[in-house]
Amino acid sequence: MAERQHGKAGGTVVAAGLMAWICLGTTGCQSSGAAADDAPLADPVQALHRAADVLVAARTSKARTSMEMATGGTRVTIRGEGVYDYTRGLGRLKVMLPHDPVGSAGHRPITELLAPGALYMKNRGAGVPADKWVRVDTGTLSDGNLVTGGATDPLTAAEVLRGARTATYVGRMEFAGTPVRHYRGTANLTEAAKKASPGAKASLAAAAKGFATAEVPFDVFLDDEGRIRKIRHRFSFVNGSRKTAVAVASTTLLYGFGTPADVRLPPARDIYAGRIAEE
Repeated sequence: MAERQHGKAGGTVVAAGLMAWICLGTTGCQSSGAAADDAPLADPVQALHRAADVLVAARTSKARTSMEMATGGTRVTIRGEGVYDYTRGLGRLKVMLPHDPVGSAGHRPITELLAPGALYMKNRGAGVPADKWVRVDTGTLSDGNLVTGGATDPLTAAEVLRGARTATYVGRMEFAGTPVRHYRGTANLTEAAKKASPGAKASLAAAAKGFATAEVPFDVFLDDEGRIRKIRHRFSFVNGSRKTAVAVASTTLLYGFGTPADVRLPPARDIYAGRIAEE
């Protein structure tokens, strides 16, 4: 049994343009065989509710993200990699967009800065100068930026678990050499927004209203310290004018806890405030 998953002006238009690229990249877990302590935590739901707080206590980590969805009969994938500072709620990801249908690279990597209530993007294209950043207020996005940016904010991904009402223990496994417990369940975004920390509350509330359903199925792998090592959400959002629900799978891998994560937001003079072309 192997599953190796090792400026507000124009901001909404920018994020909406990126949504067309959404996608997954997985590596996996391996069964740990006769691993010791194959029992679930005493109260799995409470452990999941505390997952975001445990990450804050861990301070920093490296992160890999992937997002997949089928669009126009084609399954596309966006991958990201970077670092996250949970104490400040700040992250930096290098996001790789998928190739175009003929196999050519469609865009240079986008640098994304994740912050409470905001998403910053550089190398966005669409007429934005290469040395400028675009800022998007995530509370104005119908999905709260859980899928729009092509990567789910790792801390917000953990905050979603505050809305878990039930969880099933799947079993003990080994993930990248670390023993983990695998849980599966469904979180409610409305409930998560009520219990979320101030930095995630607006985004989760927007997602609860904007998604096709507030129910979010998840699989999560916790190490013995209760830290998330891998989490996979399955979101459902309404795709623009077609008003049809689109399924999106978002996977976040966390590792290298304690890694330095010096994330700095750009100064106001570097934020692009001009018109952004829709792609």
